[in-house]
Amino acid sequence: MGILNVTPDSFSDGGRYLDFGDAVGHGEQMAAEGADLIDVGGESTRPGAERVDAATEIARVVDVVAALAERGLAVSIDTTRAAVAAAAIEAGASVVNDVSGGLADPDMAGVVADSGVRWVLMHWRGHSSDMQRLAHYDNVVADVKAELEDRVEAALESGVDAGRLVLDPGLGFAKTAEHNWRLSAHLHEFVALGYPVLFASSRKSYLGSLLGEEGGKPRPVGQREAATLATSVLAFEAGAWGVRVHDVAGTADARAVWLATKRAA
Repeated sequence: MGILNVTPDSFSDGGRYLDFGDAVGHGEQMAAEGADLIDVGGESTRPGAERVDAATEIARVVDVVAALAERGLAVSIDTTRAAVAAAAIEAGASVVNDVSGGLADPDMAGVVADSGVRWVLMHWRGHSSDMQRLAHYDNVVADVKAELEDRVEAALESGVDAGRLVLDPGLGFAKTAEHNWRLSAHLHEFVALGYPVLFASSRKSYLGSLLGEEGGKPRPVGQREAATLATSVLAFEAGAWGVRVHDVAGTADARAVWLATKRAA
């Protein structure tokens, strides 16, 4: 899943693809590099981000989704709002990547059920502006699994087909670095729940902290690709359905090496 942020304030590439032509061109490039899905988002979910209104979000994403879909590319819409999801689905999106797991908008389940698209349910406890204060767990792996299972049950009760669900443990969302590492190390337990699992570590702050200089300065966002590739290969090995990344070409190469190794074994 290639990341296409049509936003001014995303943590890694905010502002780079606000122009329609730049956004569509980048989506096409990622598809050519090996992305199976282009994940279009119009609202930043970085820690501390403030919300935009639905009209702004729709205006940012719908034409881009439509243009990519018209070119025959598979598109997911990265949103927590049912209205945005509905507009993007009408424009050609085939997946809703909902970082709130359906909690932010009670109408989202109905939109997904009626359209029959895939729905990525991410583990979530609150909006970006204050989510880090919610990063408290008795056992982060067990707690996140249980809360995701609750979201699955709610989706099924709303009429969503179980075969359309994908789970995401939500690295970085109401999680400390230690929580992220624990979830990564136990990713196979999420796979064992029986649903496809999406893993999204790309360029996140816990990688920057790990690789940072002495004294606490983290590795800059643009210098975290090798670390992201390592986490992606580990996710493949754990059985992940997909990885959400900025560097599609590098990830495709890493996956090819991993697959060749698996075949040789």
